[in-house]
Amino acid sequence: MPSLIPGYEYDIFISYRQKDNKGDRWVSEFVDALKAELESTFKEEVSVYFDINPHDGLLETHDVDDSLKDKLKCLVFIPIISRTFCDPKSFAWEHEFKAFVELASQDQFGLKVKLPNGNVASRVQPIRIYDLDSADIKLCESVLGGVLRSVDFIYKSAGINRPLLSKEENPQDNLNHTNYRDQINKVANSIKEIITALGQHEQKAEEVTKEAFRLLSVPRKSNKTKIIAGSIVALTLIVLCCLFIPKLFISKEKLEKSIAVLPFRNLSNDTTQLYFSDGIVEAILNYLSKVGELKVISSTSTKRYRDTELSIKEIARELGVASILEGSVQKSGNNVRITAQLIEAKTDMHLWSEIYDKDISDIFAIQSEVAQNVAKELKATLTSVEKEQINIYQTLNPDAYSLYLQGRFNIENRTEDGFRKSIEYFEKAISADPDYALAYAGLADAYFLLPWYSQMPWKEGYAKSKEYVNKALGIDKNLAEAHTVLGTLLCWNDWKWEEARKELQLAGELSPNFIPAHSYYSELLDILRENSEARKQINITLELDPFFPMMHSLSGAYYFKESKYRESLDEYKVLQELNPGSNYALGLFYNYIKLDEDLKAVEALQKVLLRDTLTAKNATLAKSIYEKSGINGVLNWLVELALNRSVPDPYELATRYASIGKKEEALYWLEKYFDTQPVDLPRINNRPQLEILRSEPRFQAMIKKLGLSDYQTPK
Repeated sequence: MPSLIPGYEYDIFISYRQKDNKGDRWVSEFVDALKAELESTFKEEVSVYFDINPHDGLLETHDVDDSLKDKLKCLVFIPIISRTFCDPKSFAWEHEFKAFVELASQDQFGLKVKLPNGNVASRVQPIRIYDLDSADIKLCESVLGGVLRSVDFIYKSAGINRPLLSKEENPQDNLNHTNYRDQINKVANSIKEIITALGQHEQKAEEVTKEAFRLLSVPRKSNKTKIIAGSIVALTLIVLCCLFIPKLFISKEKLEKSIAVLPFRNLSNDTTQLYFSDGIVEAILNYLSKVGELKVISSTSTKRYRDTELSIKEIARELGVASILEGSVQKSGNNVRITAQLIEAKTDMHLWSEIYDKDISDIFAIQSEVAQNVAKELKATLTSVEKEQINIYQTLNPDAYSLYLQGRFNIENRTEDGFRKSIEYFEKAISADPDYALAYAGLADAYFLLPWYSQMPWKEGYAKSKEYVNKALGIDKNLAEAHTVLGTLLCWNDWKWEEARKELQLAGELSPNFIPAHSYYSELLDILRENSEARKQINITLELDPFFPMMHSLSGAYYFKESKYRESLDEYKVLQELNPGSNYALGLFYNYIKLDEDLKAVEALQKVLLRDTLTAKNATLAKSIYEKSGINGVLNWLVELALNRSVPDPYELATRYASIGKKEEALYWLEKYFDTQPVDLPRINNRPQLEILRSEPRFQAMIKKLGLSDYQTPK
């Protein structure tokens, strides 16, 4: 039976080592179970390639069957990962696993696909049947080009590490607490998501043309009438393809409106001028972000490519864009030279380039001109409001502008020292130009963030932030940065939920690619329990800023609230890669508990404990308690740890008591937490750990004080 998508031989190819199918014939049983699950998961039949007698052994390159290359033209590749599979000299490794990765990386879909929910998944879906040595894991990841994410069929207990059986005699002894039937279901659901995403992928012109010719020249067995009719249809398709489709697809490629601006090279002799070259990029991004038709990647993600050895094509592929803008800045006294070139990543063709040798006072016109030329080359249609926004110069004072750039440069450090330095620079910028709206918005932003990172009282920071945001809007009522800060203040301090919504929506409309507008709006929607809308907003930020750790942290938390624990796990693993110093392990801990993978939860908890010098000594104890009393014993022990702190954390105790079902104690500590009026207090309305308390009158009393009584039903 052919694949669901024309041009592919099979939907699924299953690769394994012959040694792993001897004895209890584990692989054969897995394939049978998966086929049965696929029948109930898909509405149509799915084709699976499974060779019951595969090649095995070492160095069998001499008799590679040419037909295998055709069989590898499949949608999803499933390697059964064992200790014997991880062998570079085996047939399965060299001629199936590596061969598919290379083949899929070059076909119309690529190795990784974007799922309907916005996530990205690999077309390689590993099934792991043994815990692997770190060397084997690294070997797999070297082929996959990323973290080994597998569905595990592993039975593990003291001294035992073997494949999980469909009918376990003592399932309760499995430390992984995985269920064979559930794991089969996970594999089938994952396959369905990938194939659904591939089915929604638009074919390229040459693919459509090729398929039309194939139908004409090699008709399936049928009667003469069907052959003639089919030929006429195919011929019609060919004519249409020749006349129209190439034009459509060529223009679509040119019209693909997505761009990343790489850090401009600082060619000045003074290395302290880095803030200036980065500021040029931020200004161009700020203009481009106002163009609704463009997808513009944030500098948070593009800064990782400073001094990179990756090619333009590789960078564009990682960021998911069609075009790259790169350039350089050289500043000497009042003279500045800026070079900029726009490159189409697929062809490496220069779409536009320019060199500007100007006085520093011309910097504002240069930045606006670069942005307009980029929009023009990408065929983005600007609305009248967007044209007005791109032609607005927030200041014509070079000194004020330079000071503002230094303020933005410091605020990005996200430290108390960075915020305080940014405040100094913004204040100096305002002294140089009292009508500089962006500088007032910068001050408002810094004073809003400072209490989160320092001991500054929230009320003090709020008052200053509100003062400066109002000044910014008094000068420029269409400033997205100011509306964003105002929306956050209305949310976190005033608890005026619908007013906050209005401001953040407006900010997103004024600057569609402005990351803070979408991320803060997602947090507001999260508080209001509008989970599906919060997911949409955070997905926008992940698309525009794929390497910003905070966005993955929020996404992981949102998936947890949606009960999508595997997806949540994946986000926290990405967070771990991007920011090893983050709280990713705590996210892993709660997700593993929900997935009944308690041993992994304890291992994640150990990482949490090791981060704190006061609790590091308890890391080993956690494993010991788990072995004696299971995960419930660990949860009770965590309550004791929280109680024994010199200054107990009320919120920590509230959530931990709630996790073991002790409502009275949880409410006691939650009320103490409420009385301190912390800035993030509204989040209690959508904390999964506190759902057990929702029906309690005392909990509802707190929700009423927050003005959230009308936001109780998840959406």
